[in-house]
Amino acid sequence: MKFKYISLFALLIGFLSCEEVESPIPEAEVLPELTSGSADFSNYVALGASFTSGFTDGALFKASQENSFPNILSQQFAKVGGGNFTQPLMNDNIGGLLIGGMANPQFQPRLFFNGAGPVRLPATPTTEALNNLSGSFNNMGVPGAKSFHLLFDGYGNPTNLALGLANPYFVRMASSPTATMLGDAMAQNPTFFTLSEIGGNDVLGYATSGGDGSNPITDSATFDGAFNALVSTLTSNGAKGVVTNVPYVTDLPFFTTVPNNALVLDAATAAQLTGVFQAVSGIFLQGAILQGVPPAQAQALAAQYAITFNEGPNRWIIDVPVTQTNPLGFRQMTEDELLVLTINQDALALGYGTVALTPEVLQVLGLLQQGGTPTPEQAQLVIAAVNGIDDKDALDADELTEIKTATDAYNATIASVASSNESIALVDLNAILSEVASTGVDFDGFNLTANLVTGGAISLDGIHLNARGYAFMANKFLEAIDENFGSNFKASGNLAKANNYPTNYAPTLQ
Repeated sequence: MKFKYISLFALLIGFLSCEEVESPIPEAEVLPELTSGSADFSNYVALGASFTSGFTDGALFKASQENSFPNILSQQFAKVGGGNFTQPLMNDNIGGLLIGGMANPQFQPRLFFNGAGPVRLPATPTTEALNNLSGSFNNMGVPGAKSFHLLFDGYGNPTNLALGLANPYFVRMASSPTATMLGDAMAQNPTFFTLSEIGGNDVLGYATSGGDGSNPITDSATFDGAFNALVSTLTSNGAKGVVTNVPYVTDLPFFTTVPNNALVLDAATAAQLTGVFQAVSGIFLQGAILQGVPPAQAQALAAQYAITFNEGPNRWIIDVPVTQTNPLGFRQMTEDELLVLTINQDALALGYGTVALTPEVLQVLGLLQQGGTPTPEQAQLVIAAVNGIDDKDALDADELTEIKTATDAYNATIASVASSNESIALVDLNAILSEVASTGVDFDGFNLTANLVTGGAISLDGIHLNARGYAFMANKFLEAIDENFGSNFKASGNLAKANNYPTNYAPTLQ
């Protein structure tokens, strides 16, 4: 019997040996060895503004700097000869700055999510802007810098802070009070550089201030001169580099989170507001005719103020410039117009964006409903009750056109410079952020969108990227470097991984 089983076993082994057995474990893909191509990463310098610095959640802080896209790039460059990458690190993870030992409302602690929305960290900054750091820094990202600031020799001068001509972030890292950002970058003799989001702040300041005139758009000639000077200087010693174009900043959640039709009314309130604006229209019509305006013209002008409100969502009222065709200087928002994230939403609930119905105004409205005639003073009370959203809190159609026109002009210059210089690769940041805002983008299985808090790409300030967003951006730089300079970061598997970068920072991180 034993012999029988042994014989059968031997036959089975012989049978199996004739068959090719498939392994249940798939073979690992063999990736090519990483190569740098024609790029020399031995001395990488990043020049730019807030994105370059790692600005996140409304502040600059240690963790955000460590997750900046240039620092992420430097970690990949180090695998093919890249050197040390130094940054002007903040003192803490609180964010914000002290200037002369005093807190400054322009440079507050970072935001965190408290379960209801973004709020400022209840802490005091410890980074003093006037404590100038020694040494040079590979990360020359300065939050708030516009294109021409990179060439201004007073931008790091402490005495210019009071005049609004210096930037405290550059003050603490500038090699001297008369240094320029470009000069300090070139003093390091870079072999490779990134020049990112130049032009972004040239339109962003105008947009975030609602186009109210306090922060004008940089004219195209100034931008063109600055950008050409930056690229020609950075490549003058044979360095290669990557530039980005400018995104449409109005795609960011700072401008898309608060809807312009969030005036939700019940039927009774809608009827009341409709009656108020009919009264405004009638008062204007009578006054115009009394001032000698032809009746037909007066009726046409008055008709625009007889705004109808309906049960459900309605668009807000905004202030606009007084013109001959809009003598009262207000109208209802159109579909594409935007509100800024920082608008006082408590005020919206109390009549900001519609009318301020005081007892005196209600008394005049009652008089009108009874067929009475208000005095000129009473009539003016009703017109003055219209409480349109201020220019600083909204972007109207004309302002949106100005922003897009400037952005397109900047991007035409950037594209021209990049296409005419073999040492330059271009990352289309405009297209990337447009895709993030419209459909979202895939990053290692995560769908990154531009939704505030939940989108996974944009930080809590609604403008700057979070760590995961910066990692995605770094990968786009690496792909551009592969395409233009013959490296193989993507093919060799040397890209940033989404799971290694958070979308938010806990309030306990300080």
